[in-house]
Amino acid sequence: MKTHYFFTVFLLSLVMLPVGLKAQDDKPLRLGVAGISHAHLNEVISRIGRGDFVIVGVAERDKDLLQNNRMRKYLDDSVFFEDLDEMLDKAKPEAVIVYEPIFDHLRVVEACAPRGIHVMVEKPLAVNMNHARKIADLARKYNILVLTNYETTWYDTNRELFRRVKENNEIGNITRIEVYDGHQGPVEIGCGKKFTDWLTHPKLNGGGAVIDFGCYGANLVTWLLGGEKPLRVYGVLNRQKPDLYPEVDDDATIILEYPQLTVQIMASWNWPMSRKDMHVYGTKGYIYQDTPRNMRVYSGKKLQQLTAPRLKAPYNDSFYYLKAAVRKQITVKPTDLSSLENNLIVVEILDAAIKSARQGKPVKMK
Repeated sequence: MKTHYFFTVFLLSLVMLPVGLKAQDDKPLRLGVAGISHAHLNEVISRIGRGDFVIVGVAERDKDLLQNNRMRKYLDDSVFFEDLDEMLDKAKPEAVIVYEPIFDHLRVVEACAPRGIHVMVEKPLAVNMNHARKIADLARKYNILVLTNYETTWYDTNRELFRRVKENNEIGNITRIEVYDGHQGPVEIGCGKKFTDWLTHPKLNGGGAVIDFGCYGANLVTWLLGGEKPLRVYGVLNRQKPDLYPEVDDDATIILEYPQLTVQIMASWNWPMSRKDMHVYGTKGYIYQDTPRNMRVYSGKKLQQLTAPRLKAPYNDSFYYLKAAVRKQITVKPTDLSSLENNLIVVEILDAAIKSARQGKPVKMK
């Protein structure tokens, strides 16, 4: 039944190619999955059978999770491995996506890089700059891609905001950016225990809300500013729910000082609702990115409520993007949201914010 289902879906995919991809490039990407404890695993499950990739191997060290997971409904038993190295050698994926604790991103890259296998991790790139630098060194030594996936990378509104601010200069020079990210808390919204056990661990996740949601703002701002680093970083980390999250922060505010503007990143597990929105102010107006599709633009003394145009493949989906990058159909630029260069700066900002909160004073960026 599984074979028949996927063969049917694959045939349908041949006549339903995503806009922007050529038919000769549609051979499915051979994809490996490292770890299955991350709640974002649904991103790959929801795309199984779409036709742009085929999962050739899944590696998970937790024996219980390996035997009892949602992917077994769609995949043959032969693709599941307890050992990552065995999976890589037997399944021979072109790329590996990582749904393990952030601490293990380095371990996966250490296994993939010498084999020439590209890697896409869930945000952020690493738990700290020590890990991030080692990942970067491996990527450069073995000439592999190490991409970082953020949900907000594929928002129509963020790309339209960039176009209006950077290309059209609709609001003049940027003077202030405010980024809001988070939700009511991973326990409160019902994340599974296998996920929250490491998400709320200071070593395995590198921190709490500051890591989980602070990375979004650092990523977007670094993109908007063309890879520029802030001069100083000031972090305030709070524990508003110590009974639920005794080991890590659940609320973080990060202030980034640039020569020409100030950025405030508000990352929290204490919002009364889920949110990933951003306000960008300029000398002539402002743009509010409210949702993945809706935005408000104030320019020329006029306020407009707009729906952003849909992004085209491969820039509308992390797996289309990964495939296009691996197959060299697109070039990942250093300033891109998913790039290694951008995400090294992201980790450096998060590191500085944590250090600042510990010391109680701003930290200068190198």
